[in-house]
Amino acid sequence: MKAKINVVLILLFFQFSIVLPQSKQIEAVKQESSITYQLTHLLHEIESTSKEAYCKIDFDLSKKEIKNVFVQVDVTTFNSGNSNRDSHAMEVIDALSFPDSRFTSSSITQKGDSLKVYGKLTFHGITQDIVISAATKWTNNKLVVNGNFDISLTAFKVERPSLLFIPCKDILKFTLDQVFNLM
Repeated sequence: MKAKINVVLILLFFQFSIVLPQSKQIEAVKQESSITYQLTHLLHEIESTSKEAYCKIDFDLSKKEIKNVFVQVDVTTFNSGNSNRDSHAMEVIDALSFPDSRFTSSSITQKGDSLKVYGKLTFHGITQDIVISAATKWTNNKLVVNGNFDISLTAFKVERPSLLFIPCKDILKFTLDQVFNLM
């Protein structure tokens, strides 16, 4: 009798584990991931990249859906290849007072491999709603997410840098390339 009860309990456990969502948290692989911003001035464009962002997703394995996203990056880790320019950028955004930038999703719309990730970005001590457009690519053991979004420097109370008394454009364009190991 006791053996029959154990068998029934084991069968119930397996049945419920199949029905419950197969969700897990996955961190991006830093060595294979990056965040890049592009700043445009009348005379030239600047790109600066960080490979030090911490990105975590809640992922439903059974449905192949991303449920939540969290990203945090130390703004001093962006590198444009010009240390003087990078130092000036850190002054402009007051990196000593606001060293981290964070994004937390509030909802995600997924259609096929296309995503719209809605959430809050905190940058320069100010939090604003943004939308990230992204695409997913699946390989055997990896999920690659490529996305982009724009922010207004003035909306985040950042004074636009100038060169020859000409300020840069107000829009800062971001590109995200995040790689997740699914195994």
